[in-house]
Amino acid sequence: MVEHSKVTSLDEVVIRFSGDSGDGMQLAGNIFSTISATAGNGISTFPDYPADIRAPQGSLTGVSGFQVHIGAGKVFTPGDKCDVLVAMNAAALKTQYKFAKPTACVIIDTDCFQKTDLDKAAFKTDNPIEEMGIKQDVIAAPISQMVKDCLADSGMDNKSMLKCRNMFALGLVCWLFNRDLSIAENFLREKFAKKPAIAEANIKVVHAGYDYGHNTHASVDHTYRVDTKVKAPGKYMDISGNKATAYGLIAAAEKAGLRLFLGSYPITPATDILHELSKHKSLGVATVQCEDEISGCATAIGASFAGALAVTSTSGPGVCLKSEAMNLAVITELPLVVVDVQRGGPSTGLPTKSEQTDLLQALFGRNGESPMPVVAAASPTHCFDAAYAACKIALEHMTPVVLMTDAFVANGSSAWRLPDLADYPSINPPYVTPEMKGRYTPYQRDPETGVRYWAIPGQEGYMHILGGLEKDSDTGAISTDPENHDLMCRLRAEKVAKIPVPDVEVQGCADDADLLIVGFGGTYGHLYSAMEEMNRAGKKVALAHFTYLNPLPKNTAEVLRKYKKAVVAEQNLGQFAGYLRMKVDGFVPYQYNVVKGQPFVVSELVEAFTGILNK
Repeated sequence: MVEHSKVTSLDEVVIRFSGDSGDGMQLAGNIFSTISATAGNGISTFPDYPADIRAPQGSLTGVSGFQVHIGAGKVFTPGDKCDVLVAMNAAALKTQYKFAKPTACVIIDTDCFQKTDLDKAAFKTDNPIEEMGIKQDVIAAPISQMVKDCLADSGMDNKSMLKCRNMFALGLVCWLFNRDLSIAENFLREKFAKKPAIAEANIKVVHAGYDYGHNTHASVDHTYRVDTKVKAPGKYMDISGNKATAYGLIAAAEKAGLRLFLGSYPITPATDILHELSKHKSLGVATVQCEDEISGCATAIGASFAGALAVTSTSGPGVCLKSEAMNLAVITELPLVVVDVQRGGPSTGLPTKSEQTDLLQALFGRNGESPMPVVAAASPTHCFDAAYAACKIALEHMTPVVLMTDAFVANGSSAWRLPDLADYPSINPPYVTPEMKGRYTPYQRDPETGVRYWAIPGQEGYMHILGGLEKDSDTGAISTDPENHDLMCRLRAEKVAKIPVPDVEVQGCADDADLLIVGFGGTYGHLYSAMEEMNRAGKKVALAHFTYLNPLPKNTAEVLRKYKKAVVAEQNLGQFAGYLRMKVDGFVPYQYNVVKGQPFVVSELVEAFTGILNK
């Protein structure tokens, strides 16, 4: 491919694809992010789609967006606002232009800006560009008609041809950023492997979009390139958080020498974990799509009793339903990983949006004294490590574990360097020993860790019964003795409290910060970016971001008490701040709380944190 004569190098750029839910914006964005990740760029993506199964075509509520931030180095967020906005119809322009920078290049399909389209989008005039006060570069092209012309001899019907419009937009953006189309070709041939004619039609349209930009210069006098800075050698891929979670679970099962079992019920935004794991039967993975959330958790507990690495995946409403079964795993002390991909609530709430509002539910949302370790993933790629860590804790400490992600990190993606499993720590479940044969009882414990020993059913000489009724700590028989119940509650709590977790790291001005930012989970990239921006402006700011929430790192109190001011920033109304106040005497932080179903905006964080510094 021949590059445009004027090519400007950039350190980073943000592109937002938007259109109707059926316009394939998620696919176009995914392909562009894959191309960029394969080229070695840092990437961060944000799919932003409605909850409607299919909103009326051209409606304001049916707009689907996909934002991707690519950089020469590491990228931490999808970006506050975009440098390029693709708006495939009038409704997309109306609703998505607020996410564009004043200098952004706007790409529109003029065929979808007819009077009926403008009326549906509530435009008052026949000139939406002027009406919205858009003064920057606009690439206005009859994309729909050009796609139909391109595929005129394909034998496809009109509806099928128009489904390829997203690939024309992708090709145009690839021209604008001098991207190699061969990666897109491979992606499409793999995606439509069973429909090669569809793959080739889409590939033809991608090239048509690229050629349109190259041959007409598309109202733009130069193109761009985001070069790649030196990265660690290895194989990289664009990976979503849900896929990374699935891979982390598989890796842990492989390391532990166990079969992986997932019992699950489909729920947005966690379903992709079930979809991904179901593809890996060759690796010994067993998946069961159950009739409801309760049975999803119950089947996993059964698999755990039988000796598998057991997982159940869900979102907040599913955790509510699973809570009784999760408590069964607590009292039987069986390893179980509960993946909670958080979404907007309460009730059905905002099922396709992201929040951090399940924290207290994960920590305390069960009857009785039911301590449970809680781990939170910080980014799409970190989901792999967080899933591996959750499995290691569950198996080595004979306990259910909640792994918290959220819709933002689960659906978003980043460039991921494929790891070497040999670099990961071993996983050693506390199996019964030969010396215990014939005298084993289920609540015999390791004297140092307090972890009970694990006997797999069918092992001769290790017969035992587990269940939801309290058991005697010595014999394992059902017991209603008050002293025994008090003892068992304390033993289960002490076991979780003794789990070793890494210290929380302080980044930024760790030694002399005037403000410590505190967060957990999927807000890491935004909080880190806000800290960096403030440090560049000469402000002394540090960040303590938590992955391990129960038990908390041993240095938590030391870190939180060290700084003059601290602010806990979270996508809820103060759950983590309240939990830290409960755990750390004398800790009274400022709070930054937003519950909009959208990721933090870095510029808003900087403004809020600067205000706290100036108090």
